[in-house]
Amino acid sequence: MIFVDTGAWIAILDKSDRYHKESVRIYTELKQGREQFLTTDYVLDETATRLRYDAGYQLAVKFFDGIYQAREVGALRIVRIDEVLFDKGVSIFRQYDSAILSFTDCTSFAVCRMYNIHQTFAFDKHFAMMGISLCL
Repeated sequence: MIFVDTGAWIAILDKSDRYHKESVRIYTELKQGREQFLTTDYVLDETATRLRYDAGYQLAVKFFDGIYQAREVGALRIVRIDEVLFDKGVSIFRQYDSAILSFTDCTSFAVCRMYNIHQTFAFDKHFAMMGISLCL
């Protein structure tokens, strides 16, 4: 199972993103390998918001269409951040005062730990700092 982070979702859709070509290549390879993807509601929120603000409403809607389609065919699992994961995210956030981590990052790390995920589709080097390899 591969965790998908905000930067990867954005890069796949936004042709102006500096990682667009690389992300499309990686995503295509992972799909051909029939990898199952996992992400969180916090990541989806962050992605849709950034797409809407930076690339426009239509691309944000296209993003949600793709998310629903992937979920329907069983290619994507969405984890909801509940109280337990929220608290684990806070704990991680408190541990890293010198690293610039968003709270969404910290909840993502908590999910990766909980689901024993060691690989992420992301461009955020903080995953590597947490021992989670990047699909690059």
